[in-house]
Amino acid sequence: MFHPVSAFIGVRYLRGRSGDRFSRFVSYMSTAGITIGVMSLVTVLSVMNGFEAQLKGRILGVLPQAIVSHADGRTPNTSPPDFLEQLPSSALPEPIVQGEAVIQSANTLSAGLLIGVKPNDHDPIESFLVAGRLSSLQTGQYHVFIGQSLARGLKVSVGDKVRLMVTSASQFTPLGRIPSQRIFTVAGIYNTGSDVDSQLIVTHIDDAARLLRLPTNTITGWRLFFDDPFVVSELGSKALPDGWKWQDWRDQRGELFQAVRMEKNMMGLMLGLIIGVAAFNIISALIMVVMEKQSEVAILKTQGMTKSQLIGVFMVQGASSGVLGSIIGGGLGVLLATNLNSILDSAGVALLSVGGQLPVLVNPFQIGTVIVMAIALSLLATLFPSYRASSIKPAEALRYE
Repeated sequence: MFHPVSAFIGVRYLRGRSGDRFSRFVSYMSTAGITIGVMSLVTVLSVMNGFEAQLKGRILGVLPQAIVSHADGRTPNTSPPDFLEQLPSSALPEPIVQGEAVIQSANTLSAGLLIGVKPNDHDPIESFLVAGRLSSLQTGQYHVFIGQSLARGLKVSVGDKVRLMVTSASQFTPLGRIPSQRIFTVAGIYNTGSDVDSQLIVTHIDDAARLLRLPTNTITGWRLFFDDPFVVSELGSKALPDGWKWQDWRDQRGELFQAVRMEKNMMGLMLGLIIGVAAFNIISALIMVVMEKQSEVAILKTQGMTKSQLIGVFMVQGASSGVLGSIIGGGLGVLLATNLNSILDSAGVALLSVGGQLPVLVNPFQIGTVIVMAIALSLLATLFPSYRASSIKPAEALRYE
């Protein structure tokens, strides 16, 4: 069977002889280092992807992802403007009333974001309800939905009364300036497992408009939904018709997701250095092999082997460690990531609260990129030792043989 001479000799050198134990040991350590580095990087990135996706679903699934409104904040509640049809939204635009409010119970008070919506079956908050139904939000009944953390802080439950106050809609009276306020009934409680539970207050759009003292048939703007909430960074940079403005979730949660993304990048960089250290081990291992094989390289050159063929011999030997380590590490990383919660449970390690599990999201494209970059780094590490081997002069190497 035909074998390329460079690959054939490179594989023979990779196996080594019984006297090359130290060189083989260094080569095996290089392979193990790349395997551990790739496995760790794949596992950590999968967990960080899971956290990012969980935040995206829990926070951006409930908060208004984007709102398009008149520049003065008062938009006629007639029909969505025509230019919204050109946006890649996942659902039809819905009217929304939004404003900052203070909620007070018999025990304490807290500040939050008040949004008024039209209740429907596909509203994102419906899937997070732990008490009550969204259909109970009826106009004129002044019902309100609050998060579980906020309900715990206010010490209220379903059926209790709370007072909502809006300072932006205050009015002057003989007693001074008094904010707009109204008694609401807690009709439901939701739980997203994020800090939104302590801030977001949901009520019917008509009740919110009355509390904010908006004119009849007037809303804050049109609420937009997207399959990927991160698309707002691209859409927000587009120019809107005169008199319209754009606002999205980045105004309230942009710093949180930037911090998550930065942490993810820093973890990737730190673990990538492990792969870099293992690649440098390939250089040291190959240099030792080149020193041991000087006479053999000289004989190969006298038999007509070209420089490029000699470079190929040692690139095959060195890159084999990177290829094997990257592929094995990628496979072990996927296996570890998918079974991480089971392994932690069997070891009795609880990183989250009772019943909580680490979110894991395996991204095949990301894993492929990590493996390819690790292989490329390994190939890069073989260039100098391979070039040094090809520069050996046969007469000097065989002088004392």
